[in-house]
Amino acid sequence: MMIHVVRSGESVGSIAAYYGTDPARLAADNAVPAGGALAVGQTLVVRFPRQIHAVRTGEALTSIAAAYGVTVRRLWRNNWSLGGMERLTPGQTLVISYFDEKLGAAAFNGYAYPYIDDALLASQLPYLTHMAPFTYGINASGGLLPLEDSAMLAAARQRGTRPVMHLSTLTESGQFDTQRAELVLTDPGVQDQLVSEVLQTIRAKGYAGLDVDFEYLPGQLAQAYAAFLGRLQRLLRAQGLLVWAALAPKTSASQRGLLYEGHDYAAVSAAVDAVLLMTYEWGYTAGPPMAVAPLPNVRAVLDYAVTEIPPTKIFLGVPNYGYDWPLPFIQGVTRAQSISNQRAIELAVEHNIAIQYDETAQSPFFHYTDAAGTVHEVWFEDARSMSAKLSLVAEYGFQGAGFWNLMRPFSQTWLVLDSLYNID
Repeated sequence: MMIHVVRSGESVGSIAAYYGTDPARLAADNAVPAGGALAVGQTLVVRFPRQIHAVRTGEALTSIAAAYGVTVRRLWRNNWSLGGMERLTPGQTLVISYFDEKLGAAAFNGYAYPYIDDALLASQLPYLTHMAPFTYGINASGGLLPLEDSAMLAAARQRGTRPVMHLSTLTESGQFDTQRAELVLTDPGVQDQLVSEVLQTIRAKGYAGLDVDFEYLPGQLAQAYAAFLGRLQRLLRAQGLLVWAALAPKTSASQRGLLYEGHDYAAVSAAVDAVLLMTYEWGYTAGPPMAVAPLPNVRAVLDYAVTEIPPTKIFLGVPNYGYDWPLPFIQGVTRAQSISNQRAIELAVEHNIAIQYDETAQSPFFHYTDAAGTVHEVWFEDARSMSAKLSLVAEYGFQGAGFWNLMRPFSQTWLVLDSLYNID
């Protein structure tokens, strides 16, 4: 894999010719629009096929995979344009293998809401070890709020991805609720009922395990939360199932703030099979313009985390989105719009703006002026920033990474991931 940064005057054709690769595949892999428009500073992921197959009449993905001794899931990952689907056209070329130098093997998880576009979900699932529908919340009496996830589970299983149940303190209104967490963690009867409902749901729907995400816990609930996780882990381990927990991005055990105090890294780690570090949202909707996950900030969390948690229990949180801020930024007034990385590139193309790259934050950004004359600042992720983040998995010896979230299309996330790792 090479990551090419577009220069002035370049085209898909000239870039493909430089690398000796197929321009149609290069354009399709990187979601370049039909007209071929590129932004200066935009990244393109260039992959180099080792072996290619030309589809013949009557062939199917299953027969082609069998002929080459690979899996259909592998063919999906090698051919982004398939979109995780089985449709083939005679004469179509499929990549059987690439000249990739992997950093190693790792597991990857992604989160998605039930209303995700079917085609978008299908295209991403082959790159994931696990997928977690977001989310089973908790009602006012401490019971489980239902989730219509049947279609997501069927899609995941069809593509060899293991679904994991996601449990959070989200309420009917879609907000994390400290009081509902407190109810579950301090009332034994309520907790018994919730645990029973969770176990029933896991069994009925065939989940591979449970991912727990209780946010905004006060410090006095930290030990009760760890005990709750330990109870779930003991019950599910007996059935061969896993338990994970999401952790706020702390840099010390004594970090103050409601987001951090209820997450005791060492206690939670001892109670579960793995944790997801939520290493994103430094740049956020109500905050000033900046990278969503600046690399120095991410590293500060990781450096602390490995003092409390075995690295093999850690999933690195990776953002798959960006933000667009109208300027000037006014605290308490300005609200950034969450956008896909692909939309960020489109904005740069539409406004003929060169994309810049912050070498410290390891993140792309640019400014543009809209039709009303308002200046905007955009921070997002590209192939360079994805590669920088995902490389941390191998550097620190983590179990893998988890993507928040799968709702926004960006092919380069998956091209980079598949180029760097053998996906468990």
